[in-house]
Amino acid sequence: MGKPVLLHSLLLSGLLLLAVLDVSLVNADDPYRFYTWTVTYGTISPLGAPQQVILINGQFPGPQLDVVTNDNLVLNLINKLDVPFLLTWNGIKQRKNSWQDGVLGTNCPIPPGSNYTYNFQPKDQIGSFNYFPSTGFHRAAGGYGAINVYQRPRIPIPYATPDGDFTLLVGDWYKTDHKALQASLDSGNSLPLPDGVLINGHTQATFSGDQDTLFLSTGKTYKFRVSNVGLKNTLNFRIQGHTMKLIEVEGSHVVQNMYDSLDVHVGQSVNVLVTLNQAPKDYYIVASTRFTPKMLVASGVLHYTNSQTPVSGPLPAEPSYQLDGSMEQARTYRWNLTANAARPNPQGSFHYGTITTTKTIILSNSAPLINGKQRYAVNGVSYVNADTPLKLADYFNIPGVFSTSSLQTVPSGGAATVATSAIPTSLHDFIEVVFQNDENTMQSWHLDGYDFWVVGFGSGQWAPAKRSTYNLVDALTRHTTQVYPNSWTAILVSLDNQGMWNMRSAIWERQYLGQQFYLRVWTAEKSLANEYNIPSNALLCGKAAGRKP
Repeated sequence: MGKPVLLHSLLLSGLLLLAVLDVSLVNADDPYRFYTWTVTYGTISPLGAPQQVILINGQFPGPQLDVVTNDNLVLNLINKLDVPFLLTWNGIKQRKNSWQDGVLGTNCPIPPGSNYTYNFQPKDQIGSFNYFPSTGFHRAAGGYGAINVYQRPRIPIPYATPDGDFTLLVGDWYKTDHKALQASLDSGNSLPLPDGVLINGHTQATFSGDQDTLFLSTGKTYKFRVSNVGLKNTLNFRIQGHTMKLIEVEGSHVVQNMYDSLDVHVGQSVNVLVTLNQAPKDYYIVASTRFTPKMLVASGVLHYTNSQTPVSGPLPAEPSYQLDGSMEQARTYRWNLTANAARPNPQGSFHYGTITTTKTIILSNSAPLINGKQRYAVNGVSYVNADTPLKLADYFNIPGVFSTSSLQTVPSGGAATVATSAIPTSLHDFIEVVFQNDENTMQSWHLDGYDFWVVGFGSGQWAPAKRSTYNLVDALTRHTTQVYPNSWTAILVSLDNQGMWNMRSAIWERQYLGQQFYLRVWTAEKSLANEYNIPSNALLCGKAAGRKP
């Protein structure tokens, strides 16, 4: 067992170290916030051995964005790597603005030595989100950070204001250089179990002295924002001797149940309240892998103000429940129907369960060999990136970049193929999506541009009769959902956000090797009410190079 990290040290990288300037107020609610970030390589030793990582403004993890609903974020990203680079904003819906999504289907990557200025809003959103690199296998080198979107002052929250607010970015991590990992994938190999787990970039280290100790007071209640920014594995989060009250999941206020531990799947975020109501001493904070042959662990310390007793003994054990119990826990996550989110109206005023669906899409993941190499696929189609972003090809009516017919909306069997796939949908469709997982591994699916209602989980094969088990009253909305091994998950999505949106495996090896596609949400009506114009500073590449918007 590695030595613990004191909580203050874990949270240092979560502090906003970048100065923020509020100018050019459009109105009282929508200030502009300007940032300049520089992306470089650096050498650090998160697991004890020196390795190359990606730094943003010299930081690992990167700077934390603390913003308010509807703030306008103007972020100039300077790429000083030796390869093209992009950041994507995980969970930020980019309303009417897939131009800013920061994935290869919407944006040309920023060339080495160049820059691009993102301009976007967390429109009508609150909650805990994060950003990370979407290019290549950069995500395995860091470049990630937290995005915390706070409610506007006049919007109430369904709990008392916490006495503190802390961000924990947890995730599995490889000692192997990200370029070597990418080369291994390109050679047709799958990746092994990672080497460790990090909490805010640290593990197996100790920090001592008053400057590294966060003193938390008995009787006080603190908010912890926990995001799984890892590559591969579900993590379980727990605090020794303390229960956690779940209050928010990816922008949804939820029914406030108490938990001893929480499973947080790849790409997901949860917010909890923890009250310091135990004997004044030090307690372990633990993040450990779930459903893996070997449990990987990172630990920190929760330190009471008047503690005279350091942590000792074994770490608190992982939960006894396994896959079935994890699925049961997921079913207890329910929407708080009377709470406000980012807007004044209660969440429950949108009666999603009464809306008739316009389309059902069934997506089956698989792990085929194509030309003798490991790939991952959706309905038998493994995605390959085009030289031209799909969004630009759509805008300029450039043929031959992507296909809207290669990926069927139900599994069809047959040999796996490769394609640059987009599923066509219409603006204002209300669709049902079923994720069918016939593999023995946990899956995690994410949709850019939206959150969705997670209405059902079940074992075995999905069938229309399973709709009778759906939660059509208080299912929470979120942007990333897990699909258990040999099981299914069903979601409902209101397609009210025009654009080209990436639906992908949040498990990055699978995304990189093809388990993704794009959802083209389109209408023939050209209106700024539906979608913003192409940015004047848009980078143009591939077949779009040299064209004028």
